Amino acid sequence: MRKVAIVGCGGSGKSHVARELGRILDAPVTHLDAAFYDDEWNALPTDKFTDVQRELVSQPRWVIDGNYNSTLQVRLEACDTVVLMDVSTVAALYGIFSRQLRHGAGHKGIGVHNRIHWGVIKYVATYRRKMRPRVMAKIEEFGAGVVLLANRRQTLRWLRKVAAEQS
Repeated sequence: MRKVAIVGCGGSGKSHVARELGRILDAPVTHLDAAFYDDEWNALPTDKFTDVQRELVSQPRWVIDGNYNSTLQVRLEACDTVVLMDVSTVAALYGIFSRQLRHGAGHKGIGVHNRIHWGVIKYVATYRRKMRPRVMAKIEEFGAGVVLLANRRQTLRWLRKVAAEQS
């Protein structure tokens, strides 16, 4: 495992897994929210965002977390492992609200970009029905090996297993 793309719904634990996996694999971690948004929540134009990702995936080792379906192909074509954080809708909603309570709003420098509004809640609430099938289709078309993590307990076990294999 040298190039890992972590995808899934907001609140699913992508950033946490990315930080832990980066530490375990001794690989640089990129949280795509940090690349996509500036400090005032302005989005990077799609062509520039794509270029940033092409540069990131050209490196020999990396862990990148973020969905961004419009540019997912860039990461999927370059990775050797896809980690799909496939938690329930209730778990993802709990994740975004508990993250807000723990970290507050704004950019935190650890992959935490909090800004809860109706659009975010709606996206998370409808992710499994609307976005997940699109993400799965791209993973099937372009992805390498897939690790599907459906809950926090399974995620912790998998991270421990990866850590043991690396030592």
